[in-house]
Amino acid sequence: MNSRTTFPLDAVVAGYLGVDIVPGFPAGRPAVPAADLFRPGRLIETAGLDFSLGGVVANTGLAMKRFGQRVELMGSVGCDALGEIVMSRLSEHGVTSGIQKNPRAGTAYGIVVAPQGMDRIFFEDPGANDVFTADDIDYETVAKSRLFHFGYPPLMKSLWADNGAELQKLFRQVRELGVATSLDMTLPDSDSPSGKANWRRILEETLPYVDIFVPSIEEILFMLEPEQYAAILGSAAGRDMVEVIPHPLFDQLADQIMDMGVKVLMIKVGHRGACLRTGAISELNSATALRLLADNWSNRKLWSAPLPADPARIKNACGAGDCAAAGFLTALLKGAGIEKAAQYAMRAGRDSLYGVDSFSGLSDWKEMTDDAPAF
Repeated sequence: MNSRTTFPLDAVVAGYLGVDIVPGFPAGRPAVPAADLFRPGRLIETAGLDFSLGGVVANTGLAMKRFGQRVELMGSVGCDALGEIVMSRLSEHGVTSGIQKNPRAGTAYGIVVAPQGMDRIFFEDPGANDVFTADDIDYETVAKSRLFHFGYPPLMKSLWADNGAELQKLFRQVRELGVATSLDMTLPDSDSPSGKANWRRILEETLPYVDIFVPSIEEILFMLEPEQYAAILGSAAGRDMVEVIPHPLFDQLADQIMDMGVKVLMIKVGHRGACLRTGAISELNSATALRLLADNWSNRKLWSAPLPADPARIKNACGAGDCAAAGFLTALLKGAGIEKAAQYAMRAGRDSLYGVDSFSGLSDWKEMTDDAPAF
């Protein structure tokens, strides 16, 4: 148990870091089915090209910083031009001290195809993230924080290999510090080695060390019920599969996750909102420096509806889930009730859509709080 009451840092956000390369699509362009968009020989006119930071380190970390949290970032880039772009962008926010330059691999990049009316498609090179290990975490710095949030192990080969032994080592060492632990995921490429890993086993052996888990429904369905994932994806017939996932399946998946040891679960469900489940919060409070209201948070089931988005203001869908996690985690650190924490998550996820990158469309925490009745 961490008995201190004051900490130099609110959170450390670590894990996947890279550059998103995003071709723009003209505003008002009619929605095009994915099959038509990628028809061989077709020319698609775009409007500009944006380089923005990508991955949980930038998306969630800088969003939490926007919300007034004292945040340290930990990740890895290559010694290349893209790495210089990452370091330059992060230096604008004063958070480069925890970012390593790795000469053994290039900087991760993602080419993000995100036209209006269609879910995003990613072409991703994990780069230096593939060689990131538990030993790349500065545990002395982590010990100065109340929360450790890590993201995207499916895109970090050293962490998911050997049934996630390195990922388990990482979370076990953080847990021993008395710091609350949080984990986010990303959807593996089903045809890649990561997509063929035994994710159920990886989760079964990692989640006992994870207090807060914030995956998307697609990610957790793929990992725990791959046959159902394939069947539902097929039945969606090109639509966003979130639209056709039956509601009882959320409870089934949540039950499995909670049985693995998680205390706070938020399953992100895109435009359908989020499914929340909690366990014995008094145990989380006693083991960490979090101070959640046990009567309000313990053993809850809650569905949080999304906030409506203004289509005319939407500029970018990349990182909305990461920003929702940032709103949720910030609310936990501030001791908010579960209903309010869910509302902050929905507001942050919605507002993220309005910026050219994941966090520039976000309000600060005071404005989000002042606007609370509008939630």
